[in-house]
Amino acid sequence: MKREYKKGRIFMGRLPFGGDLLLEVEKAARENGVRVGFVRVIGAVSRGVFSYYDQVNRVYRHESLDQQLEVLSCQGNISLRDGQVKAHLHVVYSDEKGRCTGGHLGEGAIIFAGEFYLEELLGEELSRGFDETTGLPLWDM
Repeated sequence: MKREYKKGRIFMGRLPFGGDLLLEVEKAARENGVRVGFVRVIGAVSRGVFSYYDQVNRVYRHESLDQQLEVLSCQGNISLRDGQVKAHLHVVYSDEKGRCTGGHLGEGAIIFAGEFYLEELLGEELSRGFDETTGLPLWDM
């Protein structure tokens, strides 16, 4: 299933040093009244966090990297979960040797420097609910 959306407002900004990457993106969306949207982030973190979804066991495998990392790509969407604005982001980190790793962004990634692009999408709200087939919180459509 699909829905059609139109581009709304576009916001660009800087994320605060020492903040939590995921929570700061959600805060930017809430403060600007964005309930459905698209997000991109670049920058660096002093601690990286990501997870991988184990499809067989239906659990997230969490990883944290307590080191300086570049955020080569971080993108995803804004929608609602339990009536609250939530960001669903995936991230790719690079270390000092250019080795990359990443996955689903979770709480705990500490911003060193970050810039975001937030595009509001106008149309019907999107809410996440539990999907029995995958065990994931997917859009209710």
